[in-house]
Amino acid sequence: MKLTSLDAFHKQLQLILHTVIRIVFIKVQAGKKTLSSVRSMNSVLTLCCVFVSELGLLTKSCIDQGQLVPDDVMSRLILSELRTIEQSGWLLDGFPRTVSQAEALDDVYTVDTVINLNVPFQTIRQRLTSRWTHLPSGRVYNIDFNPPKVAGLDDETGEPLIQRDDDKPETVTRRLKSYETQTEPVLEYYRSKGVLETFTGTETNKIWPHVEAFLHRKLSSINQRVA
Repeated sequence: MKLTSLDAFHKQLQLILHTVIRIVFIKVQAGKKTLSSVRSMNSVLTLCCVFVSELGLLTKSCIDQGQLVPDDVMSRLILSELRTIEQSGWLLDGFPRTVSQAEALDDVYTVDTVINLNVPFQTIRQRLTSRWTHLPSGRVYNIDFNPPKVAGLDDETGEPLIQRDDDKPETVTRRLKSYETQTEPVLEYYRSKGVLETFTGTETNKIWPHVEAFLHRKLSSINQRVA
C-alpha cells in the first residue's frame, strides 16, 4: 500500500502537535504506525528499562517475568514521560488501555480528543497474519502491501524470513479478541465524556483524509478558544 497522500498530512500533524492538543489513538494495526509523531507505550517501556530507577526496575521485573506491567506503574511511567513535553501537544499510542489508566491520565491532563480507528476484525487479522520478519535486523514485511522482492527472503541479506509465533493466525485471533474485550470499556469511558471520534474503514489512504479534516477542525476550534 503506497502512502504518498500522508506526506502533507504528516506536516500538518507536526503543526498540530506544536499546539497544546492532546490526542489518544485507539486501535491495533489500523495503519496508525505510518505516523512518527507518536509517544508510543513500547518506546517508553524501552526507555524506562534503560535507567536505574524505581519505575525502571519495576517495569524490567515485570517484562523479564513475562507479566503485564500493572496499571499504576504504567500510568506513572507515561505521566512521567508526558511531564517532559507538557508545554506542547502530544499523541499517545497504546495508552491508556484500561479505564484505570484513563482515569489516571485524566487526573493530570485534559485529553482533547480520542480517535478510534474502527477497522473490521478480519481486516486486522489478515494484516497481522501476513507479516514476516527478518529476525537479525528486525525488518518486517507484509505479503499483501510490503512484500519482499523474493518471496520468503530478506531484501538486504537474502536470508530466510520467519513468521513469529505472535503473527500466527491462532495467536492473532486470541490477541484481538482479548484486545477488543479490554478496549471496549475504555471507548465507552471516553464516549461518555464526549471526546471520542470514530473513523471506520479498511484502507489507510481512505481513512486518513477524514482524520486530517477532523484534526484541522479541532485545531481551528482550539485556536479560537485561545485567541
